[in-house]
Amino acid sequence: MTFNSDHLQDELDARLVLSADQIAQFRTDGFIRLKDVFSTALLEEIGAEITRATIALNTQNRPLEERTTYERAFLQVMNLWRSSEAAKRFVFSRRLAAIAADLLEVDSVRLYHDQSLYKEPSGGITPAHADQYYWPLSTDRTVTVWVPLQATPDEMGPLGFYQGSHVCALGRDLPISDDSEREITEWMEAQGFPYQVCAYDLGEVSFHLGWTFHKAGANRTTQPRSVMTVIYMDAEMTLKSPSNTMQEKDWKTWCPGAEVGNVIDTPFNPVLFTR
Repeated sequence: MTFNSDHLQDELDARLVLSADQIAQFRTDGFIRLKDVFSTALLEEIGAEITRATIALNTQNRPLEERTTYERAFLQVMNLWRSSEAAKRFVFSRRLAAIAADLLEVDSVRLYHDQSLYKEPSGGITPAHADQYYWPLSTDRTVTVWVPLQATPDEMGPLGFYQGSHVCALGRDLPISDDSEREITEWMEAQGFPYQVCAYDLGEVSFHLGWTFHKAGANRTTQPRSVMTVIYMDAEMTLKSPSNTMQEKDWKTWCPGAEVGNVIDTPFNPVLFTR
């Protein structure tokens, strides 16, 4: 895929300056939603290719009714940037990476991995969870951008967050499952972390910390909900000894060749922005 005009690549690279209040909000809430980050033209063009590549590379072929709760949540393809030129241009966007660095309050960020999430019509809920359960990373300086490739109304299952929950240790040992949905929801409500969710306009994106608890509703429409995500980490992030089998798997899959205690500087984890 090639862009129709240079201004689309320019848009991927142009800085979006955040205010001090926005950075402070993110620090307190553990997430932030930003409107008009990308134009309709860019999302329509690049979104079509990302969706096409996701469907082509997907290996899930069982009917929805035969899948687990997690499998019904979405079709997913990771590190799409290694298979699709359009995805690579998007994942390597300096615009997104610079926002990530600003929100994490670090000088430089590198890629952990990307993840395309395609919630089919009638696709199920995405159970409550914290992403960093899966990651063998030594600090909390991680952030995920969630970019819907179409407007995402309430009935399509937009992502929602438990405000301020990144400071909560309860639930960090739970993989995404029916149990995590039940237990994390109960704990968040008991501790008074409000759940924030609403529709996304086209061009609106969200960023959330690795320990921020979040979830999404089912897709109750006849249209798919296509989303592209990119996970960033502090460029000085070191690999920690895995604390569960999923972190062991992530190490071998997304950080091959990295060594415990050393900076995760591998060909799979390029630096995407430096001040």
